Amino acid sequence: MEKSRNINLNIGLNENAREEISKALNVYLSNLQILYAKLHNLHWNVEGQNFFKIHEKLEEFYDATSEQIDEVAERILSLGYRPLVKLSEYSENSDLKEIESRAYDGSETLEVVLEDFTTLINETRKIIKLAQEKGDEGTADMLIGYLKEYEKNSWMLRAMLS
Repeated sequence: MEKSRNINLNIGLNENAREEISKALNVYLSNLQILYAKLHNLHWNVEGQNFFKIHEKLEEFYDATSEQIDEVAERILSLGYRPLVKLSEYSENSDLKEIESRAYDGSETLEVVLEDFTTLINETRKIIKLAQEKGDEGTADMLIGYLKEYEKNSWMLRAMLS
C-alpha cells in the first residue's frame, strides 16, 4: 500500500497500526464504492408498489454513502496512506457484489440493500475493534457513527419487508 507524502507524521499511532487500519479502511472504501453504484442502480430500476418511497429512500442512502466515501478516503490519508481509487481495485477488494441493470420490485430492492447493510455492519464492527485495539479512537469514532446508521436503517428495511 502506498504511503502519502506526510512528513513527520506524528499522530500518536505507530506505523504498523496506521498501515493495518488503512488496509482495512481501503476494503471498507471498496465496499462503499460498490454499494454506491448498487444504490444508484436500484434507484433507477426499482418498480412497482411503494416506488416513490423506495426511490426517495435509495437517494438518501446513496447521498449518505457518498459522504462516507469522502470521509473514509480522507481518514486513510490522515493515517499516512493513499486510498484506493480505481474501479478495478474496488471490485477486487470489495466484499459486496455488483448487480445487473434490470427491473427490481420493491421487496427485492429492500432485500438487496439489507443484505449489503448487514455485511457493512459486520465489517464495521471488525474495524472498530481493530482501531480500538490499536488506540485509533478517531477511526473508531467515525465508524461507530456509521454503525448506528446501518443498524437503524436495517431495522427500518426489515420493518418494510414484514
